[in-house]
Amino acid sequence: MSKLTKVEELKTKRFVIRKSLIGKNTVITFTNKKQENVSYNHDEVYNTHKERFESMNCFQKYKSYTNSNAIPAFCRDLDLNAAHSKSKFAE
Repeated sequence: MSKLTKVEELKTKRFVIRKSLIGKNTVITFTNKKQENVSYNHDEVYNTHKERFESMNCFQKYKSYTNSNAIPAFCRDLDLNAAHSKSKFAE
């Protein structure tokens, strides 16, 4: 019998990885500059690039990494469940 895990959903204005969200099974959705909605699993992205995030000065100092324009180039190879749909706010 498998145990169901609760998935938290979070909407933001930018791509973000936060220490406070690690292990919380959070799916984050943000709208990029092209007004496309992009969703990704925070833990999958963090775990795949853990060493990279942990070595960043911003992650050590502020406990987060953000990118306001798009998914970082080093994460684009991941299957981020990118729901590239136009935002209703673009109208």
